[in-house]
Amino acid sequence: MIGIYYEHPHWFTPLFAELDRRGTPYTRLHAERHTFDPGERPAYDLVFNRMSPSAWLRGHGNAVFYTHHFLAHLERHGVRVVNGTRAFQAETSKALQLSVLRELGLPYPQARVINDPADAAAAAEGLEFPIVVKPNVGGSGAGVQRFDNPAQLGAAAATGSLELGPDRTALVQEFIPTEEGRITRVEVLGGRFLYAIRVYSSGETFNLCPADVCQTTEGAELVRSACPVDAPRNGLRVEGYEPPSQVVRDVERIAAACGIEVGGIEYAIDERNGRLYYYDINALSNFVADAPRVVGFDPFARLVDFLEEHGGTR
Repeated sequence: MIGIYYEHPHWFTPLFAELDRRGTPYTRLHAERHTFDPGERPAYDLVFNRMSPSAWLRGHGNAVFYTHHFLAHLERHGVRVVNGTRAFQAETSKALQLSVLRELGLPYPQARVINDPADAAAAAEGLEFPIVVKPNVGGSGAGVQRFDNPAQLGAAAATGSLELGPDRTALVQEFIPTEEGRITRVEVLGGRFLYAIRVYSSGETFNLCPADVCQTTEGAELVRSACPVDAPRNGLRVEGYEPPSQVVRDVERIAAACGIEVGGIEYAIDERNGRLYYYDINALSNFVADAPRVVGFDPFARLVDFLEEHGGTR
């Protein structure tokens, strides 16, 4: 039996639909209402961890921390876990992500880690403005704030308006002005390259969730099957992209270092100097909206192939 462990109410609709279409046996495990017995072996051959770190924005922050305990329980009992404890540890710590990038010798925007808003201004000393303050436990651009100069940052710190997130830890990090307002997200499945997309934004949002993208770069409307029917249009545009082979190798190294089997790594090109910077590692991959139109195939079909193979249902 396959268990799908998740929290967000809409993102996984296409995955469930593909499992249902095939008649693949699986159980939905709601993270915010989940319990387990530490002395009992779970009744699953495989559990696919789809827990979102942004759950704290939906009133389920406790489930983020609970998930660490549940995944460790599964692994101690020998259950095959896709995106297990190592992956979720990386997913829920932007500070750890930067440490991984440093160890791999890969470029990332310079940053400092704080646990008190009063330290933000001092932490930014020596960094190039603009800077952003990012909650360590993020997801969907949660709580990210941009500051164009030290005075703005100092005022926000003094008035208590900085968001440090559920673990009260944050990055003070250099902001990268991107070429043409775009970022590139490279997806992996089984830790190997699956596809890449370029997402274009007006720069007014830090939420670049691929499932929320509205249009192709040619202006064609996309079907956002992983979004609620009343989700607002956000102006994001997307195109499929073939990244350089070195990027593919880098991304696969990042995924391996973090234990991520299904996820997306994002990078940006600095418009000021043309340099590439990796800046976000995601163990929760929503896949791009209307993927057959954007990248030429349905990644959910390949994902279910992967789950069936590793869950013993084939």
